[in-house]
Amino acid sequence: MPQHTFKLNGKQITVDAEDSERLLWVLRDLLGVKGPKYGCGLDVCKACTSHINGKAFNPCSVPVSKIKPEDEVTTIEGLPATVGKDLHPMQEAWLELDVAQCGYCQPGQIMAAVAKVRQARAAGHEIGDDDLDEIRNICRCGTYARIREAIKQGAKGM
Repeated sequence: MPQHTFKLNGKQITVDAEDSERLLWVLRDLLGVKGPKYGCGLDVCKACTSHINGKAFNPCSVPVSKIKPEDEVTTIEGLPATVGKDLHPMQEAWLELDVAQCGYCQPGQIMAAVAKVRQARAAGHEIGDDDLDEIRNICRCGTYARIREAIKQGAKGM
């Protein structure tokens, strides 16, 4: 079986997996990383949103063979400023504003939010409504108003 090496949540790892296996299943089933959730497997719902090299992506739609040894995959478990610390400012905002109902989509929502705040700042501005409108993660409970408020609040602490 082919071996695939990449950085996961700050640690270089090697895993045996078929080239065609989707990264989401490698993360969840082979590596035990349960934060990214399976929702659709089609890059639509975005419940699995994680980061690759600091940008949001959906591991349900990426074969593990596309991940290179120099690539850094970050899931909610490795969100910067959380390893060895309490919570990331975005996670704190989620709790303070009581965003989650069922909570299933929340790891992906938070990862998308962090990436969007970084993208806005790289473009030279703070996150605004136009940026929030670009986030396409689905919340079946419909807590979108609280999600938007939490992103704005979390951005202040980042």
